[in-house]
Amino acid sequence: MKRNEWDGGFSFEVLFEDPASKARLGKLTTPHGVIFTPAFMPVGTYGAVKGITPDELKYAGADIVLSNALHLEFRPGSDIVAELGGLHRLMGWNGPILTDSGGFQTFSLAALMKHGEEGIAVQSPVDGSSHSLSPEKIVQIQRRLGTDFIMPLDVCAPGKSDRDGIVKALETTARWAKRSKETYLETSPVHGKPQAIFGIVQGGVFEDLRGMAIESLLETGFFAYAIGGLAVGESKEDTWKTVDYCTSRLPGDRIRYMMGSGTPEDIRRAVSLGIDLFDCVIPTRNGRKGSVFVSQGRLNLRNAAFKTDREPIETGCNCYACRTNSDGSPKLSRGAIRHLLVSKDPLGARLGALHNLTHYLNLMKSIQSDIEKQSTAAADSTK
Repeated sequence: MKRNEWDGGFSFEVLFEDPASKARLGKLTTPHGVIFTPAFMPVGTYGAVKGITPDELKYAGADIVLSNALHLEFRPGSDIVAELGGLHRLMGWNGPILTDSGGFQTFSLAALMKHGEEGIAVQSPVDGSSHSLSPEKIVQIQRRLGTDFIMPLDVCAPGKSDRDGIVKALETTARWAKRSKETYLETSPVHGKPQAIFGIVQGGVFEDLRGMAIESLLETGFFAYAIGGLAVGESKEDTWKTVDYCTSRLPGDRIRYMMGSGTPEDIRRAVSLGIDLFDCVIPTRNGRKGSVFVSQGRLNLRNAAFKTDREPIETGCNCYACRTNSDGSPKLSRGAIRHLLVSKDPLGARLGALHNLTHYLNLMKSIQSDIEKQSTAAADSTK
């Protein structure tokens, strides 16, 4: 099987491949533990998955979490995080962490940003303070945070940008990627643990531009590769065509990370196209509002129909709310959680988010098992 070794205790190995698609089951080894892929990363933007403890994340099945380097620089500041022992210590999380660079925020917080060749000038949404952020500084910030995976600063163009705008974003991202890699090689982690760096593929929905981006990133050389610039306004058809194109051209021995996606249906589709790593705020954000995922779709627990519902959110789920008491009843029924939500008790929001994370993480385990079974069955049929 395909294997990628990297200095400092990082490696990725493809263990099984689905004969009917591009899906694969892999083993990603880091200094903070092993991750089996395809994997989903719960999002803890400011160094915590909102309302969820590290122990609860572990119990739900999380192997890796994602934080945002730019937001952590805004508050509390990477120097303070370093003074507190690094982001693992701050979070109370001893597993792997990936930090996004904040490149997407140059799209989502465009009103607060100004781009230039040297980087971005940004006004903090926290306190209005001004920050100048270059590709070099973003790597240095992540060195101080001490996370396992560093994402370089990139430019994310809106999905409906014209070709000229996407070309400009792509060319800037390529130059910044080289500068990021140089800074990565010239600096050391503040807390001693090795770190690995990703490259980010931009190029909109234009296949030739995505191809140019991949060629440039492969020439620079990164531990793994992310596909950025999707879920920003393009059609679903264009999304999947772009993902398929990119995974067909990225090396098979490297992690492929689809940034910021998506629903369970999106994840299944992306896995079939060869994606290994995911993050998204949908499960936690929706769950806090009472929109919960179940095997048949999703439920809005705020609806009056659940007012006297004594059933669990989903039978068989192992999240705290759905687990059963000795008499077979759920610890907290749909009706009970609805009451908490409409009463604005924080526990209702916590339970919704925790259920959704458990649902997503169980989905990843199910996908991994399916890939192994299909691969093994195909191998046995040839004997």
